[in-house]
Amino acid sequence: MKYDSSARNVSASSYLKHSVLALLLAAIGYATVPIALAADTKPALMLANIYSPSTPLADYWVSEKYDGVRGYWDGQQLLTRGGQTINTPVWFTANWPTTPMDGELWAGRGQFQKAVSTVRQQSPDDAAWRGMKFMVFDLPAEPGPFTERLSTLNNVVGKLAVPWVQAVAQNKVTSHAALQSQLKQITKAGAEGLMLHRGSSLYKGARNDDLLKVKTHDDAEAKVIAYISGKGKYAGQLGALLVEVPAKDGAAAKRFKLGTGFSDAQRQNPPAVGSQVTYRYRGLNDSGIPRFASFMRIRED
Repeated sequence: MKYDSSARNVSASSYLKHSVLALLLAAIGYATVPIALAADTKPALMLANIYSPSTPLADYWVSEKYDGVRGYWDGQQLLTRGGQTINTPVWFTANWPTTPMDGELWAGRGQFQKAVSTVRQQSPDDAAWRGMKFMVFDLPAEPGPFTERLSTLNNVVGKLAVPWVQAVAQNKVTSHAALQSQLKQITKAGAEGLMLHRGSSLYKGARNDDLLKVKTHDDAEAKVIAYISGKGKYAGQLGALLVEVPAKDGAAAKRFKLGTGFSDAQRQNPPAVGSQVTYRYRGLNDSGIPRFASFMRIRED
């Protein structure tokens, strides 16, 4: 969708027409971007909260945070976090177990866009998938606590014995200082951050403190509400996105401008109204609005 400075707001009806037209074009072979149709239900996945230095670390396992596309193997097919089917080459999922696996489809450190591009293809690019790995970090259907699930996970992945399916390595730290040291070391090597997983936790398809992300900055997601026209250098292009963070824990929904972090190409062809974007920030001001918010990427799933 090209940016139109004369139409800062895109109505729900025009957005719907655009989506329907894209589906029709895909059906007759004229669409240039593959469209994945959502499954009937989204998988109930465990989602992470943000780490706090006051978190007691004794019961947590620590692992690398892989910057890829969340993948859920339901025992028969791979799905995104949003419930869309991921089309892979036959060999990629050959002989995978009927045991559900939760993990990240990863193309390597700093290769997020490559992972997204590979996963989005309706006709899988065999060569691109040769560079992908499925980093498995949990088994949602296993009934025991995470520490016990780890043993089963390593056995399940070990029996597959293929290099593109790997069990995520887990370790322990005893202090906040040790965790920060590990975070500094791994981000310097190009990783996105760390994850903490409570050893005593059962798998719950919800966002909670059993899973925590540790990063050098905070990030969150928001819905694109409208476009704000640029000025000066960006006249005739996107100046900022008006985005909305949904209501949570009794707090009202918040709207704010997201005006930095965009490439020139993104200012000319910004994220669609109604889409979800990820932004980074440094804490919240007194009104609950993110401070120094900067666009990172469109949430693809």
